[in-house]
Order: sequence, then structure tokens, then C-alpha cells
Amino acid sequence: MSRLLTRLAAIFVAVGLFFTSQSLAAPQRAAAADPGYLMLHFTGEGSTGQQMYLSHSTDGLHWNDLNDGASILRSTVGTRGVRDPALVRSPNGDKYWIIATDLCIGCGQNWEAAVYNGSRNLVVWESTDLINWSEPWLLNVAGAIPDGRNAWAPEAIWDPASNNYVLYWATNKPVDGVKKHRIYYAHTSDFRSITTPQIYIERPGMQEIIDTQIVEMPAGVGDYRYVRASGDGQITLEGSNSILGTWTNLGNLSGIGLTGAQVEGPMWMRFRDRDEWALYLDQYSSGRGYMPVTTANPSAPGTYRIPASGSYSMGGTKKRHGSILNLTATEETRVLARWASTPAKRLQSYNFQDRYVRHANFDVRIDQNITGPDAQFRLRPGLAGSGTVSFESVNYPGYFLRHANNDFQLVRNDGTTQFAADATFRQVAGLADATWSSFQSYNHPDRYIRHYAYQLRLDPITTATGRADATFRVTN
Repeated sequence: MSRLLTRLAAIFVAVGLFFTSQSLAAPQRAAAADPGYLMLHFTGEGSTGQQMYLSHSTDGLHWNDLNDGASILRSTVGTRGVRDPALVRSPNGDKYWIIATDLCIGCGQNWEAAVYNGSRNLVVWESTDLINWSEPWLLNVAGAIPDGRNAWAPEAIWDPASNNYVLYWATNKPVDGVKKHRIYYAHTSDFRSITTPQIYIERPGMQEIIDTQIVEMPAGVGDYRYVRASGDGQITLEGSNSILGTWTNLGNLSGIGLTGAQVEGPMWMRFRDRDEWALYLDQYSSGRGYMPVTTANPSAPGTYRIPASGSYSMGGTKKRHGSILNLTATEETRVLARWASTPAKRLQSYNFQDRYVRHANFDVRIDQNITGPDAQFRLRPGLAGSGTVSFESVNYPGYFLRHANNDFQLVRNDGTTQFAADATFRQVAGLADATWSSFQSYNHPDRYIRHYAYQLRLDPITTATGRADATFRVTN
């Protein structure tokens, strides 16, 4: 028996050593409860693709589209399109900004016009909670650059040396009439005003540089406090110990077969559970969107590796030039609740069954045979109370059906208690047919959504005609 116990003990020790060696050889993964990552990006050309989209990942390599793959913000200023967004969190986490290129290719502007006579503005949104965003505003960053023709691919990083943000972007300032993009920078504290722009990065001769993003390194990793990756004909890596100091060229990614002719829009992400980084690159030349390369030392080009096929997935939408934020648990809870999967629906009229509720120029009515996004809404949990619903527009995210003076408009949620009450309804059995639905006002419970002369209204219902007008089917 003692010999048997001795052999069993040896076996258990060997097994324990095997699993210990396996756990040491593999990177330690975060616990399932750890918060994940949020990617802000655009998806492609046209007025729909050039808006703001969000995706979420639990491990930094496998991404899921939020909001059922629809945009979460839509620009209503400038060109009414946005690309290349950066998501900025304040140092103490109480404020966030989105800054993006004011550009809409294929919806009134082509590339030549964008290069030589594009918007000199950036589009900016502000938030205090990462889910409720202000109206967008235009920030003129290139207007003070003599002969500056556009403003593209903005980024921002907090600079402890100046106690404000360094905002940087690309502007085409032609040389002898030939385009030459350089990176300019300015200081800002609020993304509403900036200092006079200065040249930040310029490559020699006619070499251009458009995309660059900086990541801060923890102590003990590499030789530099900051590493930046830039699209300048290669994906060039540089290191520095201060944001506005001297930068040293470290090399590029051509050694792993990735050049500026293939990829652009470098986007950094640090894995929260280990000292490893992903540098996401937009495969613009093949139209495939982002792919990751990984490294344990961003300042050493020879350490970068392309993950094996199948070891990452980018979700259903194409993800292009954007920004990744490592979420806190509180941020993640808010974001996933706000943009949970809620399929788009239409509201069909009971007594005019070829007509559906739709918005047009922000007015709301019922029209015939409408199938597009103007007639699609997400039935969100009611803004004012549990057990209720609010109707959020699919193509104007953040805009809801709201009553005012008994009329209905599509209006941006301003976060007030009054707005929430005006945009909240109780879904009850249809007043004309219990298998359909009617929608009772939250703050005027004697009134219901109904159509009258094809316009949507909020009225008391006292007649058979009124009951039919106030009855709808929620359908695909």
C-alpha cells in the first residue's frame, strides 16, 4: 500500500507540474467578470457608413457590434458625415469627447474636393457618462493654417507637462500645388477652442503623413514613455519620453509584410490582463477593415506578430479607422444596457394597413408602404419609467418620438426629465383590436398616440374612429 501511495503521489506531483508549466507558458487571461473594451469606428462610404458605430469585446480580439450594428450617433453639422473618430476620456473619468473628421465621401463630395478644398473643421461631441451625448459642434482647426486645405484623422492625448490635451490631426498644405499632408497640433482644454496650430510631424520631401496615434507605455516596458504609429508610406513606429519632445524612429512593420500601401489608421489597445498590446490596422487597400497585430513591446518592430487565422473576429460590420477604450465596470454596464440588441421595428396602422409611422424632416406621420429607416424604430425601455417604452429612430440614433402640444416630432434626447416623460408610453392592448397595440402617454394617461389626417398626434380617445386611429401593430 505504501508503494502504491508513493506512486500516486508522484503522479499527482507530475500532473501538477504539467499544469503549472502550462499556465506559466500561456498568458494569464482576465476573469470573465473583468470589464472589456469599447471600439468607436466608422464602417465605410456613403451617408450611412460615415457615422459613429460602437463595438464591444471581452478579450480585445473578438468583437460584437452594439446597437444591432446600427450607428449610435449621426452628424447633423458640416458635411453631415464623420470618419476617423477618436474617443477621449478625461484624466479623472468624468467627461468624454468624440472628435472626428468632418467628411462624407459619396454624399456630395469626392476625394479630390476633400483633399484640396475639404472641411477645415473637426466634429466634436461631449458626454459625462459615455451614453448621453451633446449635439455635435464644429471645431475649426485648420482655418489658421496658411493654405491649409482640410483637417483629417484627429487624435488627442492628455499631456501632464502642459496640463491640457494635445490635439493633433493631418492637414494638406500643398507644395507647388501638389498635396502634402503634415500632422499639426494645438493645445485645448475643452475641444471648443485651441491654441495656434503648429507643425507636429513632417516627413521629408513630398512624403505625406496622415494617420498617427500615440500610446503611453508603463514603466519597465521598452525604452520610451510614449510610442506612436503613423501611416506615412509605411506603418512607422517612433518613441519619445514626452509628447512634444524629440521622437526617435524605431522602424516599421514591413518586416511582417504590412506597409502603408496595404494598411492605415493605426489604433492601439492594451490588453488589461497582461503586458501585451494590439495595434489594429485598417486594411483599406483590400476593403477588409481592421485586423490586429500583437506585441509585448510596442517600441520593438521585430516583436510584432499577425495572429493566426481564426484567433480573432471583427463582428458583422466592417470596422474602419477609430479608437479603443479600456472600459471600467461602471462604463461597461451603462454602455451594454444603452446599446443592447433591440431589433428595428415598424408601426403599422390598424385602419390604414398599407401605412406605417415614419419621420420626414423630423415631423411624424403615417405613409404608404414605407420600409426604409425613416419608418424603423427601436422600442427601448421607457426613458421615464419601468414597464414602458420609448421609440428611438434607427437612422437618427439618440432621437425619439416626443409629443409637444399634442403634436409629434422626432427630437434628440436632451436628458431632461421633461423629455423623458414626453417620450415615454405604456404599450397596452389595442383599443380597436386586443391582438394589436395602443400606446398610452406616460405623463398624460388620458391620451394615446393616434393618427389624424395622417399626422401623428396625442389625443383623448372617445370614439370608434379614434380607437382605430390609435391602434397599431409592432412589426418587422
